[in-house]
Amino acid sequence: MGGPFWRNRPRAWTIPKGLVEDGEDPVTTALREFAEEIGVPAPVSGTDVVDLGEFRQASGKRVRVLAAAAPGFAVDVVRSNTVLLELPRGSGRTVEVPEVDDARWVPVAEARTLLVAGQVAAVDALLLTFGRDD
Repeated sequence: MGGPFWRNRPRAWTIPKGLVEDGEDPVTTALREFAEEIGVPAPVSGTDVVDLGEFRQASGKRVRVLAAAAPGFAVDVVRSNTVLLELPRGSGRTVEVPEVDDARWVPVAEARTLLVAGQVAAVDALLLTFGRDD
């Protein structure tokens, strides 16, 4: 997660996600959200996307996670969109901050410690789906 509220906090990383818009299917939503949050089109087509399932977040919200193999995707191309935040709250002043403020490849064990707790199970589903046992 980006912005001043999440920078340098443990378990603050999250999978790109968002709400399904009217007329969208989950794959279209996933590809759109990837492009919005990462800043480049997903390096896959919709037919390459697999549904890893739904995962319950600490808030009780359920997040459906979709994934695709994208060998060679370079995280240095990430150019997050920005959001306006009132900071400090109630001040009437707004600042523009990136929705995603860090992106990098990390070992699976480190990903488990960076992701918000409710999304760690998606890592296990990802490994099972793509036949990895790291």
